[in-house]
Amino acid sequence: MTHEPGPPAPHIPRWTRRAAFRDAGLGLAGVALEWMLGMRPASAAPDAGGVSRPGTGSQFTPKGKRVVQVFLTGGISQVDTFDYKPELLRRHGQEMPGGDHLDTFNGKIGELMKSPWEFRRYGQSGHYCSSLLPHLAQCVDDLTFLHGMTAKSANHGPAQLQMNCGFIRNGFPCLGAWVSYALGESSHNLPFFVVLPDPRGIPAGGAANWGPGFLPARHQGTPLRAQGAPVVDLAPQAGMQGRVEQDTHALLREINGEYSRARPGESDLAARVDAYELAARMQLSVPEAVDFHTESVATRQLYGLDDPVAGPFARNCLLARRLLERGVRCVQLYQGGSAMKPRVNWDAHEDVLQNHTQEARIMDRPVAALIRDLKQRGMLDDTLFLWVTEFGRTPFSQGKGKPGRDHNQLGFTVFLTGAGLRPGISFGATDEFGHRAVQDVTSIYDFHATVLHLLGLNHTRVTYYHNGIRRRLTDVHGRVIREILA
Repeated sequence: MTHEPGPPAPHIPRWTRRAAFRDAGLGLAGVALEWMLGMRPASAAPDAGGVSRPGTGSQFTPKGKRVVQVFLTGGISQVDTFDYKPELLRRHGQEMPGGDHLDTFNGKIGELMKSPWEFRRYGQSGHYCSSLLPHLAQCVDDLTFLHGMTAKSANHGPAQLQMNCGFIRNGFPCLGAWVSYALGESSHNLPFFVVLPDPRGIPAGGAANWGPGFLPARHQGTPLRAQGAPVVDLAPQAGMQGRVEQDTHALLREINGEYSRARPGESDLAARVDAYELAARMQLSVPEAVDFHTESVATRQLYGLDDPVAGPFARNCLLARRLLERGVRCVQLYQGGSAMKPRVNWDAHEDVLQNHTQEARIMDRPVAALIRDLKQRGMLDDTLFLWVTEFGRTPFSQGKGKPGRDHNQLGFTVFLTGAGLRPGISFGATDEFGHRAVQDVTSIYDFHATVLHLLGLNHTRVTYYHNGIRRRLTDVHGRVIREILA
């Protein structure tokens, strides 16, 4: 008599004590998460503070549709560029009045030092500019200067973080991340926010300068390289094209979907998934964006692409324009690397003449070209252009008999141009030596409030709930500088 085998017994996984505690913990966590979500307003809906839904566009009709920021790392000297001080000529080599009571970064106060460059007026506005920047001097009628800027720190890392993120500490979202959070996706095939670091190195603080902080990770900046492949490993390996690549992507989507459903709310994973999907689309869009062969000879000469010194940064400036044309809403360019030796930024402790000549040789022509190029294409009408640095430099030398300048957060110059601004004007002023802001003093909070306003955003309403606090780029400070608005 034969025995017919029955159906196989179902496989029952072994449930260990460790697994029991794990599953119980996950269950309690799910209950707690559901309760918290019920207690807290959803991030995609308006809350009691009047926060507009992120990603749904501006809060009022904006002048600016996109923003490009040039960041000069190291601290460019205001008294050697745009803040002309005849008193430094008259009192060159004399002691700084009240110098015994000044608190400087390096603790060494030298004599008052005139600029090595000649100043004269340019354009119909008659704004002063030094011979250090002959190309930008031709653009002054399009520029809006803030001469009374101040920062909270004279240390590179914290000061760069404040200019980029509003705070002198790590962990806060940068300006580009806030704009991405508030305005949402603009291009299907390119990132919203692109960062173009100096090919010589990254700034102090590194990626924290373009990081998302506590915002969802997808709002971080996407860095592209100036030399070589703009994105490493963007193209698929040999043998991975066609059906193999499609099947691989399908499997990854399935695995990522299962993981996401098991761990809801993990923005890092969602950002990584989005990044891989965007990378697949960028395999076509990025090579086209960085292909300059379609640019005219006149455009290439305007930027100085063939200049052996300025060429890499010039490529970044031209790439910035091409990215903006293709739907990228926020581009950040860095000119200068970290504050190391030898100096590859504007940190002119040893010799301001040597240092600033070196850096201006790289920066001046390409930045002026980008402004002119945007203007002649009609893009400057709705593009906000920012030229910033973390702080300025002292009007006195770095110690007696030394030709360098120390850090100075008490007064420095930045400029803006483009959408919604009054061109060819100046706001704010420093004292007779260019040391301290004394008229229409402007904080970085005010600067950020104005930038957001020009993009159609109320800086008090672009907020995000984090650790019991409704955070914003401007903390609890800031006013829109309406005096410079068109």
